[in-house]
Amino acid sequence: MKRFILLLLLPMALVACGRDIEIDGAWGRVSPGAVSNGAFYMQIANNKGEDDALVAVQSSTCRTIELHESQVDENGVMRMAPVTGGQIALPAGETVTLQPGGLHVMCIGLARPLAMGQRIPLTLVFADAEEIAVEAEIRDEAP
Repeated sequence: MKRFILLLLLPMALVACGRDIEIDGAWGRVSPGAVSNGAFYMQIANNKGEDDALVAVQSSTCRTIELHESQVDENGVMRMAPVTGGQIALPAGETVTLQPGGLHVMCIGLARPLAMGQRIPLTLVFADAEEIAVEAEIRDEAP
């Protein structure tokens, strides 16, 4: 009887462990004028006991999505470029913040400008964890 109960509880335990990555505060900025690119920001908490990585983001709102980082070059100019290795590391037990001036999700080739109050669906793809669907709220400034 104990084995039977254990077998029934095992799938529930696996489901509970499947959401060890948490996404909080996903947002993007309103597109000024006819700008064809945009960026999304959020906090990603890795509550697992092992490292993971954000390897891709998908959305029908963007022709292409890249994981980017803003950096100041040797001349003091802020530049954006794809992250080294094409993924954002998510160390075990830590929260990684994607924010203006740092790490972010770059949407290249917007299907339409991002307007105040829109909710843009994003699917986050990880090296090990399950994909997570979120909606990024469009606003004019950080929350």
